[in-house]
Amino acid sequence: MRILQLCLKPPQPAKDGGCIAINNISKGLIDLGVDLKILTLSTHKHPFDINAFSEAFVSHSKIEAVFIDTKLNIVDAFSNLVTADSYNVSRFFSTDFDILLRKTLEANEYDIVHLESLFMTTYCHTIRRFSKAKIVLRSHNLEHMIWERMANQSTNPAKKVYLKLLAKQLREYEINTLNSIDGIASITDEDGDKYKNLGCKKPIMTVPFGVQMSDYQFTVPKPTQDLKLFHLGAMDWKPNIEGVSWFLEEIWIPLQEKHPELILNIAGRNMPNWLMQSNYNNVNNLGEVPSSSQFINDNTVMIVPLLSAGGMRVKIIEGMALGKVVLSTSIGAEGIDYKDRENILIANTLEEHISQVEWLMEDSNRIATIGTNARQLVEKKYDNEIIIKNLFGFYTDLVSLK
Repeated sequence: MRILQLCLKPPQPAKDGGCIAINNISKGLIDLGVDLKILTLSTHKHPFDINAFSEAFVSHSKIEAVFIDTKLNIVDAFSNLVTADSYNVSRFFSTDFDILLRKTLEANEYDIVHLESLFMTTYCHTIRRFSKAKIVLRSHNLEHMIWERMANQSTNPAKKVYLKLLAKQLREYEINTLNSIDGIASITDEDGDKYKNLGCKKPIMTVPFGVQMSDYQFTVPKPTQDLKLFHLGAMDWKPNIEGVSWFLEEIWIPLQEKHPELILNIAGRNMPNWLMQSNYNNVNNLGEVPSSSQFINDNTVMIVPLLSAGGMRVKIIEGMALGKVVLSTSIGAEGIDYKDRENILIANTLEEHISQVEWLMEDSNRIATIGTNARQLVEKKYDNEIIIKNLFGFYTDLVSLK
């Protein structure tokens, strides 16, 4: 099978969960023996660096990149508000990339064109003109829901109105896009159901985020009551900033006052100055760390205080794969087949956060038990090798449809 994978950012280096998710699809398809070709956008946030890839990956993927400036342009954003177009999507369109795509499609026949995220659907028209391939949307999130949730959380009236308008534009775009693709590989069952509720009649398969288990060396956690809480995530992603801000103000201050021995370590690229310069008690802002796996292993409890995200959080699966206790909001843990106090801890309010932390403190064995159960869940549900085989079967079924 010949597959063309269109990426909104390079699979490597693994700067964030999106890169990791894309890379795991790419590597999984290559390992399965698929004839893969990758075209990717290169941006200021995610520049393309050929040296970030192994020679084998470059050889098998024949990867090419085109730079595009996706930074916010106030004039364009305002223009799109007036015209009701979705600026969030349109800023990912590049004439140069479209030309490269056309040349690639004219020179080769593909069975599947795999689009990484809604933002790459802006190229569907070109794909239809120059290829008979089936188009599959790899949905990382329902994008309009992220903006709807941020609008609901906002206390600024003007910002709330603006975010609601962006969400409305994205929702309309997502609905219209359903007619231009042949199938959806949603990252969660919940997202698949939401697409159906939007009126999608195309085949949908749940293809969760998966990990290569051999990349995550697991050691049974030691029983302990010495809790080092930590957060790891790209701090130029609005839901992360929103969630960490809420956690520090609404959860950490009273939690730390009650348990002054607790420590919170925060790491991630593009840490904002206000956070680096903040002076919350026992909070260490480390900025970007050399090794995310080492950072995770050096700490005890991963916090995921998301209030407005959608889809599935890559970092939770990585933390679980390394045998860590994850303390997440219900929104943060969406899409993961978890059981509270068995393989994860769920908390949405101050009282629930305090209850979960104190529950861990009551029994030193609970850290080890939750961490071990978390690892077993990933082995059973989120092994990338199994997930990619299921995705390939989905491709095969689509190609057979007339």
